[in-house]
Amino acid sequence: MTEPAYVAVDWGTSSFRLWLIGKDGNVIAERRSGEGMTTAARTGFAGVLASHLSAIAAPAGLPVLICGMAGAKQGWVEAGYLDTPAALSAIPTAAVRIPGFEADIRILPGLAQRDAAAPDVMRGEETQLLGAAGELGSGDHLVCMPGTHSKWVRLSGGKVQGFSTFMTGELFEAIAKNTILSHAIADAGAISGENAAFRAAVTRMVANPAIATSQLFSVRAGSLIAGLSPEDAKARLSGTLIGLEIAGALSLVAAGTPVALVVSGGLGALYKAALAAAGLSPTIIDADSAVRNGLAAGAKALWSL
Repeated sequence: MTEPAYVAVDWGTSSFRLWLIGKDGNVIAERRSGEGMTTAARTGFAGVLASHLSAIAAPAGLPVLICGMAGAKQGWVEAGYLDTPAALSAIPTAAVRIPGFEADIRILPGLAQRDAAAPDVMRGEETQLLGAAGELGSGDHLVCMPGTHSKWVRLSGGKVQGFSTFMTGELFEAIAKNTILSHAIADAGAISGENAAFRAAVTRMVANPAIATSQLFSVRAGSLIAGLSPEDAKARLSGTLIGLEIAGALSLVAAGTPVALVVSGGLGALYKAALAAAGLSPTIIDADSAVRNGLAAGAKALWSL
């Protein structure tokens, strides 16, 4: 078995993922749990980490590199932000060391956009960007990282020039549960990117985002007078919001800028379909691999591993 070199941790708001990485770069052991920042803030970050290191019999003294919400103000130790424009290579060098431990335990910083007209922050996605950059190469790229709060990042020459957060997932939940549209989508199942109503809604929004709120009400009207099924109504709502997101992101870059999609799971299939409906053929990068590769790049920069 290869000798352990370091421990990589992705510490989210509600999730915890840890990998024991060998000197050959391969994963020796892995741990996952629901002990995210919210839980660890109550039970203790040091204890959560120690329990997982013990479970995989990690050698004492191994360096640990952490990304995500453990570095938030409410987290273990605040890791702060790098201001954009920021070189991806600068992220590891700004990592904050956790005091009081013999082992070198560090948390990577987030990124901040201090524009009075468009202030924005990210924490965790910067590590995915660091890992995805190796697959994208130089030049200009628009990188989409879907989620409850989707991030669209403008990369140029290895630098984050700027980024925009779209509250698409949270808006979908709020509208679906707390507006008149809840009646139209009651009892609908999961959304598929192959749904024609979803793809048509994306296309309409990319072509004419100014009619977004009218299109939202059409979900209700369609269920009343046009025979729109709950499944298609839900797909239309989703397609309208994701299409509006895509239109907004594309408005911030030059036409023809290559698009990359960093995503895993069912949300990935939905965004792939949405981007296809918008006439885009993105480079697909697995989000789980991207965060591990980003942590690996950080570990190499910090400890020459």
